[in-house]
Amino acid sequence: MNLLKIKPKLLTATVATICMALSGCAQVADVMGYDTQTLNESAAKSYSQMMGQAKAKGQIETNTPVAKRVRTVFQRLVPYANEANKTGVAFNWQLNVIRSNEVNAFAMPGGKMVVYTGIVKNLNLSDDEIAAIVGHEMTHALQEHSKKAAGQQILTSTALEVGGSALQSKTGVNANDMNFYKDILNQYGLNLPFSRHQESQADAGGLRLMAQAGYDPNAAVTVWEKMNKVMGNNSSTSLLSTHPSNDARIKALKKMLPEVLPVYEQAKQNNLTMQKRPVSQSKNTQGSGARKGTTKKKSRS
Repeated sequence: MNLLKIKPKLLTATVATICMALSGCAQVADVMGYDTQTLNESAAKSYSQMMGQAKAKGQIETNTPVAKRVRTVFQRLVPYANEANKTGVAFNWQLNVIRSNEVNAFAMPGGKMVVYTGIVKNLNLSDDEIAAIVGHEMTHALQEHSKKAAGQQILTSTALEVGGSALQSKTGVNANDMNFYKDILNQYGLNLPFSRHQESQADAGGLRLMAQAGYDPNAAVTVWEKMNKVMGNNSSTSLLSTHPSNDARIKALKKMLPEVLPVYEQAKQNNLTMQKRPVSQSKNTQGSGARKGTTKKKSRS
């Protein structure tokens, strides 16, 4: 189908209908059996298989400096990720560090995560920058972007023929019409802005998570500055990419900083307080033990 042959009014109405349908992608996924619980369980099985294969190949790092740093950051973020979970289903967060030169990390539904050593080493990431990456990926899972993608796939695939009645009851768009809309989505890429929105949403959520955990949100900016140096800015393909251009991303992140920096400062103070408490308790315990020991010695004499 040639988009140029579509009348402007029809194209406008069609796009509006598509946007209405896409806004309910998560709802469509639920109807078609891709509910949160099911997706999480399925992802857990797939993750287990993936990690089994990686382990068999000796690709999982556990005691290396990189693995220890990544896991420490991850563990600090998890409590705040749990607080941010609005899906109605508790996540069983897991993270593995895979030895690979790939500059990447991801989170599957339900909080199953992978960080490749390549992203840490090639970008020479600090702990704060690792937190920016991990927080970003956590937000993808928390926002159920995979479920929305599944719903979007249903809306734009031949599965519409099977689920036509269910789709019509939930979206108001019948399956025959959706076959027509599917062609437009595929040719014109109307799903791409939705994906770019998800990426920006993950950036914002990741900023808040890292700030709450006491990691400097400014590091989210330096991550992408480093990415520019290593991989270059992808501004020339920004409109056709599922990610915002690096420069656009940096600008957006900088605008968000004033909102999360106070959260970070408060978290730093809280962390300092928490670090002081065990030391104080430890000193009291040691003093008490010393006094008991002295008493015993006196009793022997």
